[in-house]
Amino acid sequence: MRSLPSGRPDSRAAFLKGRRYAHRGLHGAGLVENSQAAFRAAIANGDGIELDVQESRDGQAIVFHDYTLHRLTAETGPLADRTAAELAQIQLSNTAEGLSSLNQTLNLIAGRAPLLIEIKSRERTPARLCAAVRDALADYAGPVAVMSFNPQAARWFATHAPHIVRGLVVTEEGKKSFRGWWERHLALWRARPDFLAYDVRDLPSRFAAAARAAGLPVLSWTVRSPADEATVALHADAPIYERTLG
Repeated sequence: MRSLPSGRPDSRAAFLKGRRYAHRGLHGAGLVENSQAAFRAAIANGDGIELDVQESRDGQAIVFHDYTLHRLTAETGPLADRTAAELAQIQLSNTAEGLSSLNQTLNLIAGRAPLLIEIKSRERTPARLCAAVRDALADYAGPVAVMSFNPQAARWFATHAPHIVRGLVVTEEGKKSFRGWWERHLALWRARPDFLAYDVRDLPSRFAAAARAAGLPVLSWTVRSPADEATVALHADAPIYERTLG
């Protein structure tokens, strides 16, 4: 486990601890994931919010999980083929909401809930999307952190926006071998994260435990059952949970 950088207090990401984060907002019962309605529901429930962003054709950060549009809209094809203006005209299924930009979503949340922004990208180094997220956060005053499976995303923020708290999303699924162990350590070295977001199916984990011992908060996803909740209570600092309404 890498040592924590000197001069950085362990409390940098401490605000993430002891909260509950609604995975893609609090959705179900007509509320679509990653929608403004789901984020309002999470705020009303007293939750933090986890959401996903990816890049439009014109380089804007769009709040949406899938790389393609067909599961949650009447459209097909890659999200990345459309501009932000075009995506805003595409309605989420069974709603009057178009796809929202990160700027619009930040205006909605307005610091009323701690926010986790997961950067989704197939690019080796998603610099343009990271820059769009940084720019959207420039005047945002609420508690917020970014995170990604891609260690290069966290590394980008470490270099270009070190004031923004950054995390590494980790799963050990299919990576239980020595090679997987090495890849996790290499990703940690590359990312230089302030916290980890760990697959609950892998807890307890020696890697996650070592991160906590080194001062990094560990959040855990996706928590869906009482057994998952009990696991997080023992081995992590906060759940990213999903409870379908309805």
